[in-house]
Order: sequence, then C-alpha cells, then structure tokens
Amino acid sequence: MYWPGAFCAKLPHYLNIPAIISAAEIFNVDAIHPGYGFLAESAYFAEICDACNIKFIGPEARIIRLMGDKIEARRAMGEAGLPVLPGSKQAIESEEEGLKLAREIGFPVIVKASAGGGGRGMRIVRTEQELGHALETASTEAAAAFKDGSVYIERYIDQPRHIEIQVLGDEYGECIHLGERECSIQRRHQKLMEEAPSTVLTPEMRKTMGDAAVDACKKLGYSSAGTVEFLLDASGKFYFMEMNTRIQVEHPVTEMVTLADIVRNQIRIAEGEPLGQTQDDLLIVGHAIECRINAENPETFAPSPGVITAFNLPGGPGVRVDTFVYSGYRVSPFYDSMIAKVIVHARTRELAIARMKRALEAMVIEGIKTTIPLHLKIMDDPRFRAGDISTNFMEYFLSRNVRKNGAEAAARV
Repeated sequence: MYWPGAFCAKLPHYLNIPAIISAAEIFNVDAIHPGYGFLAESAYFAEICDACNIKFIGPEARIIRLMGDKIEARRAMGEAGLPVLPGSKQAIESEEEGLKLAREIGFPVIVKASAGGGGRGMRIVRTEQELGHALETASTEAAAAFKDGSVYIERYIDQPRHIEIQVLGDEYGECIHLGERECSIQRRHQKLMEEAPSTVLTPEMRKTMGDAAVDACKKLGYSSAGTVEFLLDASGKFYFMEMNTRIQVEHPVTEMVTLADIVRNQIRIAEGEPLGQTQDDLLIVGHAIECRINAENPETFAPSPGVITAFNLPGGPGVRVDTFVYSGYRVSPFYDSMIAKVIVHARTRELAIARMKRALEAMVIEGIKTTIPLHLKIMDDPRFRAGDISTNFMEYFLSRNVRKNGAEAAARV
C-alpha cells in the first residue's frame, strides 16, 4: 500500500496511521485500543487494522461508518425500532428544500452536521427567516471541522434532557446495558458535567430506554462498548439522537455506580470472550458525578493556555481524577481545552455533590484559569441541587448569575 510521505509527515503521531501500524507490526502487537476519539471513530483505521491482522478494539468498521453518518444512523435506528424525531431522510441540498421540510416538521427545528460531533455544525432555528443563514453557517462549520459540509434538519425539542445509555455487546449476539448517564449540563452542546443515575428516570423508564437501546444494538449486530444517546422531553417521551461507537469521556460515572470496568470489557470482547453477565446482573449503587476541568476562563469561556505552575490533585474515598497534566506542563491553545476529569461517588446524590465540592476546593491548578469555580457555582445552584435540569440549564444559570452580579455591584455603589 502506498502512503504519501509528505502527507504522513504532517500528521500528529496519534493520527499517523502508517506509523501506528508500522510500530504495531515491529512489536508484534495483537490489538490496538484507539482511545476516546480521533481514530476511535475512524472506520478506515478499523479496516486497516483488520487488513493487517491486528484486532481493532471496538465495533466493526461498518458500524462505525453507519453511526458516523447521522442521517444514516437516524434511518438505521428508526428501522431497528427506536423512536426518531421527524426530520431529514437525506442531506439538505438547498434553502428551498430545507424550508419546505421545516414547514412540514414545524418550527423550531435544528440544523445538524451529518458527520458532526462535539456540538459543531449545529444551529437552532425558530423562524423561517433564520433558516438560510443557519444552513450556511452550519455547513461551513461542518466542512471545516469534519471535511464534510452536508447537514440535515430535525424537530427541535425545547428544554429536553440528554440521557445516554451505556451498552456492551459481544461477538455472539448478546448485549446488555449498564444504565444511563445524565448529560444535560452543557454549553453550546458541549458537555460540562455528567452524572449517574439520572434524577428523572424511574426504574420503569430505565428499563424501557435500556431495553430499546439493547434491542436496536442486537439488530445491528453491535459488539464492544457503545453509547446510545437520547433526548427526553418533559412528557417522558424519548427520541434517538446519535450513537457513539467508542468509549465516552464520561464513562467513569457508569463505572462508579455499577463497578463495571468498561475498557476491560472492551478488551475481553475483542479477545472473543462472551459477556459473561446478563441484564439481571445490573446493579446500580449510589450516585456518581463527573466534572470536566477545562483550561478556560470560567466567566468568559475564553481558552486559557499557558504553563501550569502548581498542580495538586484531590483524593480520599470515592474520588477519582483522570488527567495527563502536571506542574510545569504547557497547555497548548491548539487542542481541546479539557485537562482533567474529577469523578466522585457517594451513597446519595446530595452526598456526591458535597464530595465533589470538597474535591474541587482541594484541587490546585495555578498558572492558568480553569472552570473549577464555574463547577462550584453550578453545584450551589438551587435548580441543580433539586435535579431540575435540561440542556438549557446553562442559559438559565449564566443569565441568573449575570443578574446576581449586577445586583451585587449596584448594592456596592
């Protein structure tokens, strides 16, 4: 196979497939775990691994490709029995086509990138006049981020909850779920905090959503770990949003409440082992919360690159920190701003919130700004503490804090 040398030289080492495969062959590697993103979502990389007799620790390339195209994923999951929001059956080719469909669906609608992820290439449209600009900007953003500018439209639900179901499937057709994660605390479609279990799901709702996700995965022939993501409206109806065919950033909250080792299960499944557990074995104990610590100004969300001059991690029972940084580490402005994840587990949600606050207050990161102060404020918010949250929570929270800060400033004057 021919690999253009100039192209390979420009790639960062973690995306340089020829270099990765060469290293794997030199060291007689049997399998490759692709991590959280990048190559974990590359059907091409999975195919290359297969062609080189190296086991890709993840689902088959056909599944990665299918779920990576959001339009095709909607179609496939709808055919597999999952409820899907009314929307496009194909990419929108013109403003006129988009306007016709949006009128049929009814406003508001949301424009999404077909190859999207991470909140990029998404625009909420509430009026006909906004649609043309939204289609153009979403397509431009998608083309820049994913090299694919195709977009589609679906009905937009106001103030939904973002609930995702963690699934595990083996190569023999067995599949189970490990309960749900609540991922509704997000800004511009980027998750900030996650927790498990959700404050709104009853055991009956958990079974209904979990069984639906498992049944769909069985019909697809899914193996490995994966996440089926849903939007849940105020009436309790849920709709398929997308499926992530990889390990999720927020997977530790599921591990905390189920004692499952999801990465270990991925490896076991790739080795050809059966799941070795049934749905009846699922046991959810206590409550877990994860805070994503970003190198950002907590008030403006502007990136905060620079050198970390002091770094100290919290510890103790029920506290876990996943990070790669250290004192003296230079945070680059060219990559994702997340530098750590703090995960806590406790017997109840109230105790988990208290434990997270103590952990964040003990965490020391100096030399740059981080979102730690933001997380502390969120956990003091009455609506958050009551579990009254949705994907619109941060709009409410930020506007409330602007009003509060303005009132305090006026009082000082």
